[in-house]
Amino acid sequence: MKLSDRLQKIADFVPRNTIVGDIGTDHGYIPIYLRENGISKIVIATDISQSSLNKIIESVNEVDHIDHIDIRLGDGLEPIKPFEIDTVVMAGMGGLLICDILDKDKEKRDSITHFILQPNVASKELRKYLYDNNFEIIDEVLAKEEDRFYEIIYAKKGKAYVTEDIYYEIGEKLIINRDPLLEEFIKNRIGTIEQILRELEGKNTDKAQERYQQLSKKIIELEEVLEQIESC
Repeated sequence: MKLSDRLQKIADFVPRNTIVGDIGTDHGYIPIYLRENGISKIVIATDISQSSLNKIIESVNEVDHIDHIDIRLGDGLEPIKPFEIDTVVMAGMGGLLICDILDKDKEKRDSITHFILQPNVASKELRKYLYDNNFEIIDEVLAKEEDRFYEIIYAKKGKAYVTEDIYYEIGEKLIINRDPLLEEFIKNRIGTIEQILRELEGKNTDKAQERYQQLSKKIIELEEVLEQIESC
């Protein structure tokens, strides 16, 4: 199976010979890829939607890996037993939802070693959750499909500290590694914020003015990161 750039970069973080839980697997592309390439011994593919699971069952049957992909219906980590998997993939959902899933089943969460997370939104809140709950972000990469950027986070349990608030907004590993997409990603983020600022112009409520000041400060911080990576 050939994966999209986003899914390929997610799969590339999965350690070899692991037992993986793909939560919210949707079409099941990652489980099939992991088994086809001998990366994972067993993959448990879960989804809250029975219709999605039906698609997975059909796809799995076509590639004859039914004995190695366990398909389960359920919400979040609910279908997974403690210590049943050592690697979890949660991709294509909101960062706040990922936080909720991890926080709801702490016993299961704490039995897992590798966390590969790809939030569609609220990556800042997800990073903050990870740092506040004794996770260490081991690595991050960016992916781009059409005009949309995706942040992919690989984390493990461990203590880490954030030295600059901007690292919640832009992952520190992205900066350290000088991700090839980082400059374009930051410029895109600045452009989005500038559009919001234009919409706030002329609004004189206290809330609007406070928001304007917050976003203006964020642009300055992003431009400082941009200057840092452009000077390297």
